[in-house]
Amino acid sequence: MKTVLTIVLIQFFSIVTAHAQTVHLSVAASMTDAFKEIISVFATQHPKAELLPNFASSGSLAKQIEQGAPADFYVSANPKWMKYLVEKKIITPESSHIFAYNKLVFVGDKNLAVSSLKSLLGLQRIALGSPGSVPAGQYAKQAMEKVGIYAELAEKKKLIMAKDVRQALMYADRGEVDGAFVYTTDAMLAGNAKILFTVPQDLYDQVAYPMGLTRSGADNTMAKAFYQYMGTPEAKQILTKYGFEPAH
Repeated sequence: MKTVLTIVLIQFFSIVTAHAQTVHLSVAASMTDAFKEIISVFATQHPKAELLPNFASSGSLAKQIEQGAPADFYVSANPKWMKYLVEKKIITPESSHIFAYNKLVFVGDKNLAVSSLKSLLGLQRIALGSPGSVPAGQYAKQAMEKVGIYAELAEKKKLIMAKDVRQALMYADRGEVDGAFVYTTDAMLAGNAKILFTVPQDLYDQVAYPMGLTRSGADNTMAKAFYQYMGTPEAKQILTKYGFEPAH
């Protein structure tokens, strides 16, 4: 009987330990490539870690987490969605902070004669992430409203809404739209589309990426180790490699 009990206890603690090594990461789509490398490097240093990333728009991820999707660590491309989860008491307030910055650009065919927001009025199809859930789309809308072209483009049905910034980039790269609003970091990955102009920073809020641990993540040893790793010079170097500006 004692032997059976010992086996049961060993199995129980093995399950608990294995579970503790699993980390569910919910990461804004624009951080996909940088995080794939960060995860890979971290995993080589922590062989027992099982890192399960979920890449999507910041708003979609926030809603998924709110509805109970497994998540230990969250990265948003907009402080608004992080604040939303903090206020819902899902993200621990003390863990939430901005760790990187980005910029908004407009991409399209290199022969396209556009060099400013107002010149977009001459185009027929412009892709952007849906402003309701995609931060890049929210920033693009904000900039277009500032120069007074958003309402006209929307009324003439020239705006093509994408589920996230990567889909907007894909539309432009395939030539399915005249151009698209994406981040500088996304534009670096394009095969055909080129940066036609950088959206003036004074037209939209600074693109800031906050990260934070959920309540479950705060109790997960490996999640906390990954969170701390994000502040290391090695992780910051990877972010810089992909075009992000690490926060100091």
